[in-house]
Amino acid sequence: MDKLQEFEKHYVNRSGWIRAAILGANDGILSTASIIIGVAAASSTREPIILAGVAGIVAGALSMAAGEYVSVSSQADIEHADLEREIKELEDMPEEEMIELARIYQERGLTKELSLEVAKQLTAHDALGAHARDELGINEITQARPLQAALASGAAFVFGGFLPIVAAFYAPVKQMVLLQYLFSLVFLIVLGTAAAKFGGSSIPKAILRITFWGTIAMGITAAIGYLFGVNMG
Repeated sequence: MDKLQEFEKHYVNRSGWIRAAILGANDGILSTASIIIGVAAASSTREPIILAGVAGIVAGALSMAAGEYVSVSSQADIEHADLEREIKELEDMPEEEMIELARIYQERGLTKELSLEVAKQLTAHDALGAHARDELGINEITQARPLQAALASGAAFVFGGFLPIVAAFYAPVKQMVLLQYLFSLVFLIVLGTAAAKFGGSSIPKAILRITFWGTIAMGITAAIGYLFGVNMG
């Protein structure tokens, strides 16, 4: 049994914090690199480039964490409201709720008799858990966790944003735009590969997606920086 559980690797139990961490790291790399590229395109000195990048990391990490917390908290509130409503329905009309549960199992392929028997046994064991899982789609694995998502997103943003900052410290200012783009592309490819491998999805598809949108984002900010530099000049 232990060998079977070890063999069957599932990734859905990681989905909440993986999504937040990948989104945070991806945004950290893209946002910080884009800011650095935009400022570097309009500046001839390193100090404003570094300052803009650091400011972008601080603002971006706080924004990502707060946004993730609010978003996932809203999801958690909806789940809580659904569960409260289900508790009330189980108290007021337990028979109707059990028949509803049996109907769900019948729609999934069980016979009418077996569906009713399964519904009876699960209701006797844990009525709310059965309805939460099979009627509402809420379980311990996929349940919303706002604080976990916020911390994962904010920390990942700082980590992702730190990489372009390191590159900005050592890259020649005259080649900053090109080198930032190349280094950031490498960072994004590594991130996409790790995310795909960790999440059990297609690596080539993840790399293509992340490099395509990364190129567009950095290209647009570079163009804006050049236009700003030309106008200021």
